[in-house]
Amino acid sequence: MKPLFTIHAGEFLVASYIEQKFKDYLVWLPSRDSGVDLLLTDKHCKKAASIQVKFSRDFLSTHMADALRPGLKACGWFTLKPQKLSHSTANLWVFVLYPFNQKELDFVIIPPSIAHDIVTSLHGRQKTVQSYIWVTKKKQCWEARGLNRRDQLLIANNSYKNPTRDLTPYLNNWSPVTAELGPNQAMERTATRRAFTFPVASAPPLQATPRSRWPSLILFSLDAAVMIYLMHRTQARFR
Repeated sequence: MKPLFTIHAGEFLVASYIEQKFKDYLVWLPSRDSGVDLLLTDKHCKKAASIQVKFSRDFLSTHMADALRPGLKACGWFTLKPQKLSHSTANLWVFVLYPFNQKELDFVIIPPSIAHDIVTSLHGRQKTVQSYIWVTKKKQCWEARGLNRRDQLLIANNSYKNPTRDLTPYLNNWSPVTAELGPNQAMERTATRRAFTFPVASAPPLQATPRSRWPSLILFSLDAAVMIYLMHRTQARFR
């Protein structure tokens, strides 16, 4: 039986995280493939931000040398097409790294135009690029493909310096979303109760998303989408 609707693992993880951490925002699923995986709106549906999601399993435990593992948290491998980055209709691309030995997810939230510039400056104008994104335990993030062993060790030891490869300003930095949709008051209330503020690095502002570019939406909540996803997995188990 072919499911009517599906949601990929990376999309589910991003949507679930946003619904948990940004309770004033709504998450919508496009009804067709339009280059946008998720559409976020404020609770009044007056403002929107579109997201393309890329997911990678963790290669740290299976592909990294023993000398690198103590300083690294997650190592993702992404296949990218620069042309898709340059023509993307999404406001943001979110790269999801799922550490094998830890529960905490990491997200690299970056405008596609900036991702395109980084990829092409490092790897040239190829049709397809293999990109390695590494996250350290000290919360630094780097594009690491093509580095020699010395530079890899410097990353693992948090001593590497290269502005072109530095993705740290985009690591777990959701400020472009809050800038587009407005402050997340639910998070602010929680932070106030706990007397804790979340450090946020600076990131380039987003361009407003015209309503004409909003993808067609399936008018059901993310909870319904998750139910369909789980039903599909249950059906697959008994085939």
